[in-house]
Amino acid sequence: MNNECCLKYPLLMVHGMGFRDRKHLCYWGRIPKALESQGASVFFGHQDAVGSVEGNADIIAKSLDEVLKITGAPKVNILAHSKGGLESRYLFNHGYSDKIASITTIDTPHHGSKTVDFLMRAPKWMVKAAAKGNDVWHKILGDKHPDSYACFDILTTRTAEKFNIDNPTPDNILCQSYGFKVKGSFSDSVFCITYPIVRRFDGDNDGMVSTASMHWADFKGVRTSTTHRGISHADVVDMRRMRFTSKSPAREDEVSDIVPFYIGIVKELKELGY
Repeated sequence: MNNECCLKYPLLMVHGMGFRDRKHLCYWGRIPKALESQGASVFFGHQDAVGSVEGNADIIAKSLDEVLKITGAPKVNILAHSKGGLESRYLFNHGYSDKIASITTIDTPHHGSKTVDFLMRAPKWMVKAAAKGNDVWHKILGDKHPDSYACFDILTTRTAEKFNIDNPTPDNILCQSYGFKVKGSFSDSVFCITYPIVRRFDGDNDGMVSTASMHWADFKGVRTSTTHRGISHADVVDMRRMRFTSKSPAREDEVSDIVPFYIGIVKELKELGY
């Protein structure tokens, strides 16, 4: 084991919507073990799959406190995917500003989605019924306080705008964001239906989140793969547990394997003293 990813503060990885942190089916694929093999102390948020931002932030707070207790560190670095980035921002602005050293978000919908705006125009009873059914399913899967309707609502541009006003970008910690995109409807079969819909309303996207919505704080740009496929919302958390292509990147915005991308983020955090 080398220490290239041995940070000053432990790393708290915060998952996105629809999944949970599980021991034998890790949301983050190969990434945590790769980071640990290079010296990082990795922990997880353990929030609900479809909890509200506020409810999930409370759960993440407990996870964070446990990390500080275990490690003796005064703060953590947060690395968050998708909606987990919103929950991390909320946590910072609601009592945990002195316990967070940095926040890095990946494919987080910071500015909501015009696609969700359109879908939320459906009769309210219909949206509520769909949310309730999703809540029942996720409660069976382990959520303590599922709230799918709140998840839908936070993704609207109206609620996102209010969220950004109520949860301003911190100016006393490192805050940065990254984005990814796919290149067409058939880039990832998981998102073959959602990609063209999101593209119609929001433009370039990763199959779920538009690249425009991913911009927050110090935005590090949009990346894609070295082939025609691109990198999807699922690819960015290593859902397939394999590199995208054997073709080496020719440009800074190209990625052939998601694991080295995360190692690069953590190495940079270390170099910056985090």
